[in-house]
Amino acid sequence: MTPSASSSQRTRLSSTGVVASVRGSVVDVRFAGRLPPIYTLLRTGKDAQIAIEVQMQLDAHRVRGIALNPTQGLARGMPVTDTGGPLKVPVGKGIISRMFDVFGNPIDRQPAPADVEWRTIHREPPPLLDRSTKSEIFETGIKVIDVLVPLERGGKAGLFGGAGVGKTVLLTEMIHNMVGHQKGISMFCGIGERCREGEELYHDMKAAGVLPHMVMMFGQMNEPPGARFRVGLAALTMAEYFRDDEHLDVLLLIDNIFRFIQAGMEVSGLMGQMPSRLGYQPTMGTELSGLEERIANTNTGAITSIQAVYVPADDLTDPAAVHTFSHLSASIVLSRKRASEGLYPAIDLLQSNSKMATPAIVGERHYLLAQEIRKTLAQYEELKDIIAMLGMEQLSPDDRSVVGRARRLERFLTQPFFATEQFSGIPGKDVGLKDALDGCERILKDEFKDYPESAFYMIGTIDEAKEKAKTAKGPKAADPPPKTKDPVPGPATGKPARTVEPGANAH
Repeated sequence: MTPSASSSQRTRLSSTGVVASVRGSVVDVRFAGRLPPIYTLLRTGKDAQIAIEVQMQLDAHRVRGIALNPTQGLARGMPVTDTGGPLKVPVGKGIISRMFDVFGNPIDRQPAPADVEWRTIHREPPPLLDRSTKSEIFETGIKVIDVLVPLERGGKAGLFGGAGVGKTVLLTEMIHNMVGHQKGISMFCGIGERCREGEELYHDMKAAGVLPHMVMMFGQMNEPPGARFRVGLAALTMAEYFRDDEHLDVLLLIDNIFRFIQAGMEVSGLMGQMPSRLGYQPTMGTELSGLEERIANTNTGAITSIQAVYVPADDLTDPAAVHTFSHLSASIVLSRKRASEGLYPAIDLLQSNSKMATPAIVGERHYLLAQEIRKTLAQYEELKDIIAMLGMEQLSPDDRSVVGRARRLERFLTQPFFATEQFSGIPGKDVGLKDALDGCERILKDEFKDYPESAFYMIGTIDEAKEKAKTAKGPKAADPPPKTKDPVPGPATGKPARTVEPGANAH
């Protein structure tokens, strides 16, 4: 046998192995020669359909991997092929307006994109030398966010909330507004969410005419943990192409980053690692950092990320929420209490915060106005218990004015969304920062103290309140929640504890 023939045979032997054991998604593979490195993608099963990512080298001849798709039909002794590299996804202009799975296969029933390059999903974050040090505001067109929780261009914002408080609706609205404000690309990454949401998003974006500026990638909740764990890195690789090669601004929306942590926890458990606090994987901080640090603002472009974060049992001290908080430049906390009052977007105005809300970045007027709004709302929060026990009549005239301002501000900071037009019947509104600030300033100056609270509910600019108040003076108009003649807020919800009829005893 010639030396060249023997070396080619050795290479062939080292690049093929056999399945040693299968335990659910965990597959052990035996190799006669060289072991494949960590993160290498292996292929096995009928037509090489089953993909396995190497997670661990057990000994000189065996590796342990996690399957990225179901392992039905996989048996011991089946041949395994080493692909020679990690998982790769397509990048290029051909992927725009398309929908992919974690392997880069199109899932929108259209042919595979042509003229694309395949890149590995495991990449290093941009070096500090290439990062931009300039702080800029990312305008969303949503009043409450632009005024109180301004987002950073190239920063990371988190939407924190339990189930059913409006995280996905808020993300969908931001995609819609992105095309109007920023001429960039939106990248939507669905990690472990419902397939229904993916299908609805695709049709909604198509109907809104936003699809030509979008790329979508999904790893749904029915998929194995290995696929859900890698879909975030795969979407980020696509977003990095548009930032680094096309020099565009990218809006990366992740729904839901908690599912990424959860998938890592499942993989860690399958690999037999000892869990840390509350059952999370011991490597959670490292895995989350590996994803978050790649989202950055460079000298050529920026990836601005907005991430929905499911909070287990509404507990913001959960390790998953705490670790995510540390990476964010803005935290938008969604409140079930405000959602129950019908105040959408249901953002907790006092718990939400942004590192951009400083005079040096947003300007003196914006900063002072935001502080005044927070102060007014905090005073109203303190007065709620007194109102619940003794009624509005026992408050001083100054305190009554504060309550009136706070309740009008709360309603003015609601907004009809384009994403919910079909459900609410109210046309969506995109409000500029200047109009939002003007409206808040005029309410704080008591310009509208004689207007009913209902006039401020679900409007765009403040001038719409005048039109709404005129129509309300005709036939009796339905007030937004709370619906009363003389509102006396309850202890915690801000809803009326009772209706006080004129002349009735208010004790």
